[in-house]
Formats: sequence, structure tokens, C-alpha cells
Amino acid sequence: MQAALRAEHAAVYGYGVVGGRIGDRRRADARTAYDAHRARRDELARAVRDLGGEPEPSAAAYALPFPVPDAAAAARLAAELEERVAAVYADLVRAADGPRRALAAESLREAAVRAARWRGGSVAFPGLAERPAASG
Repeated sequence: MQAALRAEHAAVYGYGVVGGRIGDRRRADARTAYDAHRARRDELARAVRDLGGEPEPSAAAYALPFPVPDAAAAARLAAELEERVAAVYADLVRAADGPRRALAAESLREAAVRAARWRGGSVAFPGLAERPAASG
């Protein structure tokens, strides 16, 4: 749950960058994703407390995977953020059960859909790293 919370903190930060660079045409998409990640972050913080833990606070800043000088780079960053969040939720689906697993699965689905929209296409198994084809 803490790993998912960390991923959501990073996504909220990243969407702040996306929103500042994305341009008018996709600004509503960025705002919707930002709001969704904020809501999921808050839900995860409550879940961590319910488990008796102390939710990890967000960092003051997060390293971006590449420079974001324009709208095209902002869209690539949004897709990358969603892919990273999906990967964390895929791990949580494997580790959790009951309502926490359902939350993780729904979060994985939402991130995969947003990633596909930003990227303009989908992947076979969202949240799982692509494996190279076996040779021979």
C-alpha cells in the first residue's frame, strides 16, 4: 500500500508538470487525471492508516524521466506516469486480497486506460514489463 501511495504522490507531482505544458487541447484530460490521482492518493493514505501504518508523505519534488519542454513531451510524460502507476498496482494485485485487491485492480485498469489515451494505443498486459521474445 505504501508503494502505491508513493506512486500516487509521484503521479500528482508529475501531472502538475504535465498541466503546465500540455496546451489547451488536452488540458482537461490532464486535470481529470490529476484529480483522479489526488483522490486515489487520499484513499491510499486512509487505507495505510486503517492498517495501522503511517502514510508516507510526498517528497518536495520528484525527478522526471526526461525533460518536458512542450506539449508533446508532456503527453509522453503523462503516459509514462500512468505506466509506472499501473506497474505498482499490478504488484499490489498480486500481493493483496479482498477489498484491497479489488481497489488495486480497479486502479490498474484506470491507469491502463489513461496510459492508452495518452499514448494513443494500448499494451497487452498493462502494468507488466514487456519481455523480450525468446530466441531459438
